[in-house]
Amino acid sequence: MRILIIEDEVTLNKMLAEGLKEFGYQSDVVETLKDGEYYLDIRNYDLVLMDWMLPDGNSVDIIGDIKANTPKTVVVVLSARDDNESEIEALRAGADDYIRKPFDFEVLIARLEARLRFGGSNIIEIEDLTINPEEEKITYKETEIELKGKPFEVLTHLARHRDQIVSKEQLLDAIWEEPELVTPNVIEVAINQIRQKMDKPLSITTIETVRRRGYRFCFPKEVS
Repeated sequence: MRILIIEDEVTLNKMLAEGLKEFGYQSDVVETLKDGEYYLDIRNYDLVLMDWMLPDGNSVDIIGDIKANTPKTVVVVLSARDDNESEIEALRAGADDYIRKPFDFEVLIARLEARLRFGGSNIIEIEDLTINPEEEKITYKETEIELKGKPFEVLTHLARHRDQIVSKEQLLDAIWEEPELVTPNVIEVAINQIRQKMDKPLSITTIETVRRRGYRFCFPKEVS
């Protein structure tokens, strides 16, 4: 599970990131709406945990866009506002939960877990192809494909953005924790594994190379 934390209070965002890590969550931390929107554009998140008021605006204003682009992403608003009107505004904007500051961390974790369970499945289904990110499992016409690790994550990311051309740099930023420490060649290796372990044995094409631009998920596309 990956969580995006949008919180400008440095002590708090550090505490949240470290605490979530202990419970097995991966998290990215940003301090502004602009940076939050950037990460939302390049990565897939199961949950967004965000402060109400940020240096460059009101986080509630972007909830509609998050839900429109990734309906399954859970949005939880943290706020020092303790009036009912603010809570109602956030929930009506599309937030899945509203948690008042200060809060007990164990209670926060329990509520996040509950919301993630309630938020629904992130399973991708395209005709006879099913990609289950939660179980790292792929099936095609009831046949399970053995594809794990980074190749699986690359395939999943491209499938979630199947109307877009995704560059190598975007894939590195979205999937690798420290993209600056690896070379773009790792993307080519992952794509090759997808083609060898999945496309070739099943006589399908899931990813096409767009010259000088990147890759695009193109299933269904039969191999002639």
